[in-house]
Amino acid sequence: MVEHSFEPLSPVSFLDRAAAAHGDRTAVVDGERRITYTELHERCRRLAGALVPLADGRPVAVLAPNTHVLLEAHFGVPWAGVPLVAVNTRLSAGEVAYILGHARVSVLVHDPVFDDLVDEALATMEVPPQRVRAGEEYEALLDGATPTAHAVDDERGLLSINYTSGTTGRPKGVMYHHRGAYLQALAMVGHTGLTPSAVHLWTLPMFHCNGWCFPWAVTAAGGTHVCLPKVDPTEVWRLIREEGVTHLNGAPTVLSMLAYATEASPLDGPPVRVATGGAPPSPAILRRMGELGFDVTHLYGLTETFGPVMICDWRPEWNTLDGGEQATLKARQGVGNMISCAVRVVTDDGADVPRDGESVGEIALRGNNVMLGYLDDAGGIDAEATTAAVPDGWFRTGDLGVIHPDGYVELRDRSKDVIISGGENIASVEVEQAIADHPAVLEVAVIAVPDERWGEVAAAYVTLQEGASATEQEIIDHVRERLARFKAPRSVTFGELPKTSTGKIQKFVLRDTAWQGADRRIG
Repeated sequence: MVEHSFEPLSPVSFLDRAAAAHGDRTAVVDGERRITYTELHERCRRLAGALVPLADGRPVAVLAPNTHVLLEAHFGVPWAGVPLVAVNTRLSAGEVAYILGHARVSVLVHDPVFDDLVDEALATMEVPPQRVRAGEEYEALLDGATPTAHAVDDERGLLSINYTSGTTGRPKGVMYHHRGAYLQALAMVGHTGLTPSAVHLWTLPMFHCNGWCFPWAVTAAGGTHVCLPKVDPTEVWRLIREEGVTHLNGAPTVLSMLAYATEASPLDGPPVRVATGGAPPSPAILRRMGELGFDVTHLYGLTETFGPVMICDWRPEWNTLDGGEQATLKARQGVGNMISCAVRVVTDDGADVPRDGESVGEIALRGNNVMLGYLDDAGGIDAEATTAAVPDGWFRTGDLGVIHPDGYVELRDRSKDVIISGGENIASVEVEQAIADHPAVLEVAVIAVPDERWGEVAAAYVTLQEGASATEQEIIDHVRERLARFKAPRSVTFGELPKTSTGKIQKFVLRDTAWQGADRRIG
């Protein structure tokens, strides 16, 4: 092989290219602060130079909202030759301490807003990491550093560690490699149409799957990052209009917030491209966003797959369909993204289910955008946990779905969310979609609850839109008009739904209450 024809793939190289090609253009908007690509390149290399002696070869963690500090860490930390650990900002002190200890973090860079949380977390650790406070301390660190960029020799080397949300048990450290993030970032550029004209608003937490690899993707395209520390619908609508936002990402919860905000009104310019994932968006939300001028693409992924691994790739021939049919198609999870292997839906024994849109199996994934594995306590791969998740080279997602004749996958449920009532299977997602189509409903979760006659039945938990009203019977009747009667919920509870930090509804919290005192959760 001719050695000079090969360069190890690493997403940090995108900043080298952006500085060379777009150096004088705005890279980052963070409040009143604006940073060019030349300045961003210099700052990230200074961060790397400052971290090399402090990190001593061990991971560096960042606990910060979506600010320039966390964005800079996505380049500066790998350039220091160590993995990045972007910590979920909504965790408790105990959870933060666990992650810092498990990842053997050497340095913690944190935003001042988390001073108390960091104090509490580090106080419980025998060997706490060195802390660097964003602001004057962080800027002084960069000012006194010599610019450095550690060369990536192994593209399959450890780039970052992302911890699962930990909804059951301790969170797992998911190990990302340079090659996967590089390719995933390019896939996001291609699928979402990022260009040098792109203005990307950070409505998705950067700590979530490294922001679906968009810190690297937007930079690869030479676009502008608009930082947003907190998703406030009023501020989002202001930035969309004043900064000329062209792209944003988020869970369906974010879409709901924007769609029904007081400031919501149809956009004057070109459509804003929105990527959504984390849960199937309801046809009602998709229709509403379309009316406001947002072009929504549904993505599907997990922490273990660098974020979006499937995309509902829109076919131009679908443009002639009516709005309802288009919304139904857009709610499907879709096909593997351009760097993935073809998605499979498999039975318990690993065989592919028929492409009939009815046979249910578990979604299985493979490709360069699948993790190296789960981190063990010694900094290596946890072989047992990794093998359990990837038993035959195909990562088992734990999600149940069908594959349609056109090859598009549609999620039907988490395997633990299937409701078996009187011997009939009920997919909770199907019931949720029906309820979400009610004009008064903002969000919904459906779970199995125990029932003396049927073993278990469906129960709905609903958040109504502000100012809207609906009764329990109205919701039940609404479902019965759309689905088989046995699929309709037997009860509807109104109120706020529990969620993870990334906007996913925590069904296990609802289950804990519903099945309290039961020795098993199967009716």
